[in-house]
Amino acid sequence: PGYFPTFSELPHPVPFNLFDPFGFSKNASPEKKAKGLLAEVNNGRLAMIGLMGFLSEAKVPGSVPALANVGIRPYAGEVMAPFDANFHLF
Repeated sequence: PGYFPTFSELPHPVPFNLFDPFGFSKNASPEKKAKGLLAEVNNGRLAMIGLMGFLSEAKVPGSVPALANVGIRPYAGEVMAPFDANFHLF
């Protein structure tokens, strides 16, 4: 995927590298690192799908049949508001 910079060159409050903080993959083979990367990317994709499922059910009740009886309250706001050109937190 490209170069992942370490934080050892930059002053930051975390005393360890955020990519592999405990050194679990330091001695891993390239095949094991590639398998771990694929698992991490797939976990991220699954999390995004799950989040979109919950957002869909909250916005349109009954749109996700598996979540219909979970008790998710309807959301009356605009879920895409952070992507609006005039979005401001403060």
